[in-house]
Amino acid sequence: MTARGSLPAAPPLFRRLMVGNRGEVAVRISRACDALGITPVLAVSAADRGAAYTQGRETVCLGGPRSTQSYLDMRAIVQAARQSECSALHPGWGFLSENPVFAALCEAHGVTFIGPPAHAMHRMGKKTPAKAAMRAAGLQLIPGSDGILASVEEAQAVAERVGYPVLLKAESGGGGRGMRIARGPDEVAGAYADAQAEASAAFADGRLYLERLIEGGRHIEIQILADRYGHVIHLGERDCTVQRNHQKLIEESPSPVLPELERSRTLAAAVRAAASIGYVGAGTMEFLLDQGGTLRFMEMNTRLQVEHCVSEQRSGVDLVIEQIRVAAGHRLSLRQQDIVLRGHAIECRINAEDTTQNFRPAPGRITRWHAPASEHLRVDTHVQSGYEVPPHYDSLLCKLIASGDTRDQAIERMIAALTDLVCEGVPTTVPVHLAILRSPAFRDNHYDTRSIPGWPPA
Repeated sequence: MTARGSLPAAPPLFRRLMVGNRGEVAVRISRACDALGITPVLAVSAADRGAAYTQGRETVCLGGPRSTQSYLDMRAIVQAARQSECSALHPGWGFLSENPVFAALCEAHGVTFIGPPAHAMHRMGKKTPAKAAMRAAGLQLIPGSDGILASVEEAQAVAERVGYPVLLKAESGGGGRGMRIARGPDEVAGAYADAQAEASAAFADGRLYLERLIEGGRHIEIQILADRYGHVIHLGERDCTVQRNHQKLIEESPSPVLPELERSRTLAAAVRAAASIGYVGAGTMEFLLDQGGTLRFMEMNTRLQVEHCVSEQRSGVDLVIEQIRVAAGHRLSLRQQDIVLRGHAIECRINAEDTTQNFRPAPGRITRWHAPASEHLRVDTHVQSGYEVPPHYDSLLCKLIASGDTRDQAIERMIAALTDLVCEGVPTTVPVHLAILRSPAFRDNHYDTRSIPGWPPA
């Protein structure tokens, strides 16, 4: 029995935790486990077995080198967690991190899934229920269909109502797949057929909805954190406008173009929206900032994003530690009034890709690796000299996160870091990042989602 007015004692944290991911993700989660006194156990594929980042860690081999044989094999991962006596599993980001079936499977076998409840993940993973919930909570939406389109004819009718150009989008989509633009009535039927075919092949779900295409916008996202007791906070917004083929290249916080009134209004609405659906854990709400200065909700990612480090740098909050504590039944250690967002932070994702060959992935052996170091720089990586970049997965090598009192200072520190980074043996995307950061368009914020500032070089 607890004293009157006091809270019950916090439950114990997990003793052992399965890391259901690879590379820099596994390193990041393991670092948080170390800080909490939890033993991380790394699930690895045959391709990653023996990689330098696994040295000194407990590992369990899931299966073959391909993702379907390892990091996407739900039953193998849950079995590995059970056999290695892990009472919790962190999926990281990518792979199975947003799969409600996997979350439910973990819970059914007595393994705590570090993430939102399966029902919340399922609801937000489908675009039209997510939009309905967000509209009810007061967020602005992109004009479009009220739900799933029943036919090409309905798509044409909605397009006439909201105005061209329009975007046909997959209900279960992601990564730019299942999306087609129609700029006039004569293009709707073809766009509908193409989007439906791609969505069916990629997601086994050919259902589509329609939105007006907002051109010349900025991609903004809001970091949310919630516990199971109804407490929700935000860690500000990130600007992720610089993208290639819907894949983010550079992220920064705060957004240098978001009007202050729209920022404060939408941050508060995002917190209300997360609370209204009973969200638990870390999540990201993604928006488009239209040319009128209004943030319009697109979707919610029910996991940590690759770029969560940007929010951590400004707030001083370790999001992975908070995720683990919340999953163990603890209350958030912070309230909104405790969050102080300082300065400016920028992240560059460095991939093993050949920018002279249309960003072709470049697996191979890194013969020499040297990461820059500075008190104003964070480097998240799993790479060392001699590391073999496998051909089976995303080619991310490291993330550089530079901080400064101002945006200009953060940019200059990032340029210095990119210049100091040494990677020999495989080509990287460093040249494109340097071109972007040095371009007048990026420095003056004269860009949007339609192009990459400073690239290709003139």
